[in-house]
Amino acid sequence: MTSVNAICRYPVKGLSAEQLAHVPLTTRRSLPGDRALAFARATAPFDPADPKHLPKAHFLMLMRDGELARLTTQFDPASGVLTISEGGAVLIDGSVSRSPDRTRLENFFQEYLDLAERPRLVEAPGHMFSDRAEKVVSILNLASVRELGRRMGADIDPIRFRANFHIDGLTEWEEFDWSGRSIRIGSALVDVIDPIRRCAATSVNPQTAERDLKIPTFLMESYGHMNMGIYARVVADGTVSVGDQIGVA
Repeated sequence: MTSVNAICRYPVKGLSAEQLAHVPLTTRRSLPGDRALAFARATAPFDPADPKHLPKAHFLMLMRDGELARLTTQFDPASGVLTISEGGAVLIDGSVSRSPDRTRLENFFQEYLDLAERPRLVEAPGHMFSDRAEKVVSILNLASVRELGRRMGADIDPIRFRANFHIDGLTEWEEFDWSGRSIRIGSALVDVIDPIRRCAATSVNPQTAERDLKIPTFLMESYGHMNMGIYARVVADGTVSVGDQIGVA
């Protein structure tokens, strides 16, 4: 039986995951609250009044700012409070809806990453700061991660791939056979679009922030591609819980 092993949401682009027990999915929408916030670089042309998708280089991100992996973040949607910790100690917290707090959070990241200019904490209703313009969810086959780890001689944390749904019960790389097919996940229905081509962000260890594995290079040299996980478009509303079955509809 193929089932959902974990559900992960990333409230702030480039920062840590939140584990969820269940989540509602809505047609043509992303996981609720996923990548809803981002720290834009000072020169980024993002306008919250007219939000448009921008390449990830315009934001703080793991591919360039690997030090972000040392931070643990929690976001409370009800209060709007973002809490940032390192090694179990709270470094800063503040409400993203209050201008003074936003400035403090921005100043924190400028100092933490030693940036020449202060980044901007940005958001816009309904906007998702994903690497892909279309609102999608991402699915990771844990068997493929284990196979890659076996070939690399390493224990690979699935969080490196920052997917929304971790699934178990497939054979390695079987998820790629789902491209172009409809998949039932919990009570929701998704259409699988294509594999996720991986970048150097996956080389950053999510526990130590070290660039310890050259995953995209190894994927290309060993398998002839740089893919891990799949993107899917929600086409019918439903709820997904950890333990729910997933498979071809």
